[in-house]
Amino acid sequence: MKKSIILLSMIFGLFAMYACSEDDAATDNDDDNDETTGDVVATPTLAFDEFNASAVTVSFDGDEITIVSNALPNHTSPYWSANDDLYIDPIVADEESISPGNITEASYTLTVPTEPELASTSTETGLGAIGISVTGVPIYNQSEGPTDVTEGTASGFDWSGGHSGPTGYHYHVEARDVGETSPLTIDDDELLGIMSDGFLIYGRKCNSIGDYPIDGDASNGHYATTQHSTEEFYHYHIVNEIYLNTYYLLFGVDLQGTQNAIM
Repeated sequence: MKKSIILLSMIFGLFAMYACSEDDAATDNDDDNDETTGDVVATPTLAFDEFNASAVTVSFDGDEITIVSNALPNHTSPYWSANDDLYIDPIVADEESISPGNITEASYTLTVPTEPELASTSTETGLGAIGISVTGVPIYNQSEGPTDVTEGTASGFDWSGGHSGPTGYHYHVEARDVGETSPLTIDDDELLGIMSDGFLIYGRKCNSIGDYPIDGDASNGHYATTQHSTEEFYHYHIVNEIYLNTYYLLFGVDLQGTQNAIM
């Protein structure tokens, strides 16, 4: 009788050990297949389908994404040369305030991690390109040379929120609804582009709720699903605050991730 009890105990023990090892293996496999590491989620590749293929090339190499743009937008503007098919007379821009220079080809390259992470401290943006839009045009902050954008400068912005400067054509503010077919966000949840820290930026509204987000951080970034991912990931939205009584700055706040150079 004692031998039978001992034999049964040995069999039960072996079964328990096997069961535990199977559970551990399943957990390891689940961890390997999980795209998240804490709060870090890979940038949804579907979002890059929104970029203007005539201007932007996106390549994936391991844990990096490289975005290369020639900065030639796919929309009309008075900043095109007069003989270009996309040239139009000024719609919202004050003709006397239009800055000199036409839209011309340029080169911008941004390499970011596929899984951008929030930094321990935020980073103030500076002069020049701080992101690349879906049209391929660089995104600028509120600065224009040594000072912030003034009403006089802003009155020369075209309907897409852009103008020419010493470094070429770029955007400062959200596009304006003037009846043109726009590839840019206009008070909606559409993708605007990618910032230099690797986080995507969307319009003033969030697809997850169909309205303006109320849980944004100091840079109006938050974790939520979008039209590009059913999994929540960190992304920015245009801050829903009027600038100079008329405009919405595309990005007049700090970067919450680690800044990468746009060359």
